[in-house]
Amino acid sequence: MTELSFVELDGAVMTALLDRDLARASARAGIPLTDFFLTDSALWLWRYRLGQMAGDPARANWCGRLAVCGPGGAVVGHGGFHGPPDDRGMVELGYAVDPAFRRRGYARATLTELLRRAAAAPGVSTVRASIRPDNVASLATIAGFGFTEAGELWDEEDGMETLYEVPAARFLSAS
Repeated sequence: MTELSFVELDGAVMTALLDRDLARASARAGIPLTDFFLTDSALWLWRYRLGQMAGDPARANWCGRLAVCGPGGAVVGHGGFHGPPDDRGMVELGYAVDPAFRRRGYARATLTELLRRAAAAPGVSTVRASIRPDNVASLATIAGFGFTEAGELWDEEDGMETLYEVPAARFLSAS
């Protein structure tokens, strides 16, 4: 499996990215970032996450991580959760891989690491992924992790999505 680690994507990094200051964001993150972090969808996400963290600072530990390939490697994407566990113990994950690094196992590696983190966190019993039915790559990525269909929802940004859930405890001893 592809080796991957996470580096926190904090509010100062997100603010620098929103300012389109890649050099400042990279310096704050401690690792070079690419234009992938300045795309329209990424900028929307940083703005949204900063708003969430301003409303509830406890979300900062859940919202964003840079996905880094191996020790001292390249930043291949980002991942995190929409927030801390809800009253059911559910967290929803999200991740994206830079197109320059796709089809190399980084999405699965990011998903694996997010599932491990969720399983190790107090209060998390269920992990959710919401995926558009036409997103074949994301559906293939979650295959084999034990996710089961749990319903549908309309997302203002992405349209109709299918909800998939898996018990977090399944990943407690995953290596």
